[in-house]
Amino acid sequence: MTTTDDQLVALAAGGDTDAFNQLVVRWERPIFALAYRVLGQEDDARDVCQEAFLRAFRAIGGFKGQAKFSSWLYRIALNLCRDWIRRERRVTMVAPPVDADAGPLDVLADPDSYAAEEAVVRRELGRAVERVMADLPEEQRTAIVLKEYHGLTFREIADLQGCPLSTVKTRVYQGLAALRGRLERRGIRSGSALPEPRPTSFPRPVPVRDSE
Repeated sequence: MTTTDDQLVALAAGGDTDAFNQLVVRWERPIFALAYRVLGQEDDARDVCQEAFLRAFRAIGGFKGQAKFSSWLYRIALNLCRDWIRRERRVTMVAPPVDADAGPLDVLADPDSYAAEEAVVRRELGRAVERVMADLPEEQRTAIVLKEYHGLTFREIADLQGCPLSTVKTRVYQGLAALRGRLERRGIRSGSALPEPRPTSFPRPVPVRDSE
C-alpha cells in the first residue's frame, strides 16, 4: 500500500529523514517543472527546486496540515520564483513542458493531431506558445501554468495566489483568450496541438541528511 503524503509528513515532522526524502522523490519533478515554466531557465529552476525542499525540510515540524502538503510546497516554490524575478529584475521566458508530467494546454489542443508525423509542427507551435506566454502578466501566466499544466483547481490556485476565486478564473480565462488571439494573429489556429515535452535531464535535489 502506498504511503500517503500526510503519513510521510507526520513521520518527517517527527525527525524521519527517510520519510522526507520519499516526499522529495514524489514531488521533485512537479516542483522543478513549475519553477522551470515560471523562470524559463534550467539552472535557476534547479536552484529553486533545491531551496524549496530545504526550506520545507526545515519547516516541516511546524506544518499543521491546514492545506495539502503539495499546496504548501507549491507556495514555497512560487515565493522563491517571485523572489528570483524581483532580484534579477528580468523578464521571464516560459519554457516548454518538462518530461512526461508536463501536459498540454488542452483547451488549445486538438487531440486528433497528436500523430507522430506532426512532431515538427508541434515543436514550432511550442516555441510560439513560449513567446506569447512570456508576454502575459506574471500572475496571469502563473495561474495558467498551475491550472493547465499542473492540474490544480481554481480554489487551490486562489489559495496559492492569495486572491478571490473569481480573480483566478478571470486570470485563466482572459489569459487563454489572449493566447488564442496572439497565436491566431501569428497565423496559428488555436485548435492546433502543442508540442511534445522537450527532452531534458532532470536535476534531482540532494537527499536531506540528518546533519543538514
